[in-house]
Amino acid sequence: MSPIENLSQRVSAAFADRTKLKDADHAAAVRETLALLDAGEVRVAEKGPEGWKVNAWVKEAILLFFALSEMKVMEVEPFEFFDKIPLKKGLEAAGVRVVPPGVVRYGAFVERGAVVMPGYVNIGARVGAGTMVDTWATVGSCAQVGRDVHLSGGVGLGGVLEPPTASPVIIEDRAFIGSRCIVVEGVVVEEEAVLGANVVLTASTPIIDVTGPEEKVYKGRVPARSVVIPGMKEKQFPAGRYMTPCALIIGQRKESTDKKTSLNAALRDFAVSV
Repeated sequence: MSPIENLSQRVSAAFADRTKLKDADHAAAVRETLALLDAGEVRVAEKGPEGWKVNAWVKEAILLFFALSEMKVMEVEPFEFFDKIPLKKGLEAAGVRVVPPGVVRYGAFVERGAVVMPGYVNIGARVGAGTMVDTWATVGSCAQVGRDVHLSGGVGLGGVLEPPTASPVIIEDRAFIGSRCIVVEGVVVEEEAVLGANVVLTASTPIIDVTGPEEKVYKGRVPARSVVIPGMKEKQFPAGRYMTPCALIIGQRKESTDKKTSLNAALRDFAVSV
């Protein structure tokens, strides 16, 4: 049995029976998992040949860590916090820029070269190299954000901690998420997709490709390289017909566009605000 398999079994045993947290070995397994998560050596979800796989035992460890931790005052002059989970440390050595009052919580992993403006990265989340978490953007618990992603101002990526088997929000490499977008309930935004400002995606939001002669509807997934804007769709209710929110795929990012400018240019090509 590998060390990780041994660790996962001890964590899952404690999750199934929380009285085991009184045992030093099981409590140590939880703390060791959080340390590995904080260092980027394990993660909540990872992409394989068959798509994204959730490591439920890691999410179990996060939930158990809350049970083990006590509330305490944390002073970061001139700020004061009162919480169970400490702030992430060693940012300079990790090569991660965090602009005050941006916050990265312990148990999140941010790769070298990422920038966190005055936003928030919660426990269990992962943010890839070269990614910008812009002002007041929030990366919810366990969300997985790839490399060279731009989360624009006010973006909200939902946290998905429970149940442990539930898929987190996933933003794949080089995607662009426009201002005030909301992505929740385990939605996957695939590589190089572009969301225009104010797009809201839940697990049940219709994501409609309107680029062909007939619409094609997705749910829970934005296909790679899609350019997406907010939309409305008529729906019949007992009281009458009303407009309900959806998202519209209106085109694809162009191969010819320079990578450094394509995130904004992809939207402007379609006269959509960033």
